[in-house]
Amino acid sequence: MRRIIFVWVLGIALLMMGAASALPQSARAATERTITVTGDADVKVVPDEVVLLLGVETFDRELSVAKNQNDERVKKIIALTKDFKIEPKYVQTDQISIEPRYEDSYTKRNFVGVFVRKSIVITLKDLAQFEDVLTGVLGAGATHIYNVQYRTTELRKYRDQARALAIKAAREKAIAMASELGQTAGPAITIREEYSNWWSSYSWRWAGGGMAQNIAQNVGGGSAPSDDSTIALGQITVNARVTVTFELD
Repeated sequence: MRRIIFVWVLGIALLMMGAASALPQSARAATERTITVTGDADVKVVPDEVVLLLGVETFDRELSVAKNQNDERVKKIIALTKDFKIEPKYVQTDQISIEPRYEDSYTKRNFVGVFVRKSIVITLKDLAQFEDVLTGVLGAGATHIYNVQYRTTELRKYRDQARALAIKAAREKAIAMASELGQTAGPAITIREEYSNWWSSYSWRWAGGGMAQNIAQNVGGGSAPSDDSTIALGQITVNARVTVTFELD
């Protein structure tokens, strides 16, 4: 009888061990002595290129007239980029649209005319040209400045720096939190890189929010704008965020 009970208990124990091993890693971690923290880091970088997104819009009752007017303005803008010795690969027609307009847009009665729109993307490698190019494209016929995007060509390098700082921040946070409970953060069990916006500008739509960073680092001070300049480049942000689970000793 004792042998039967022993075998029965042993079988239950083996079943429980098998069930535990079948649990996903996140569930098993919840039963272990662990601490999970998030580390954020920002690296502030002076941009070394600017992407200018501009638009040309024309309107006329005759489609051919509106299109010809738009084409002439776009040609002037492209010619201007050649005057500034901007390489053709950095000048791109991004979108083209034709929109008929009616007094009553629902019933499409009483035709008024046609809007013709083109958007152009210009990437400037020489930031000293920015103000003159902006003034020039407006004079050549650009009707809209949709966006000005400040970027760095060394994104990979600064992204790696930000990630390393984020990991350091996570480690320091885990140590501090564990010590408040009289415990010690041990080796890392898992590490996961979270979604983040690798770079951002002050007004660009990719600029990210979220939690305040644990670490911020400035890389280079850049140069001050001249007395007659109206453009200040400032800095852009390269961000990284990691989530790390540590053992508790």
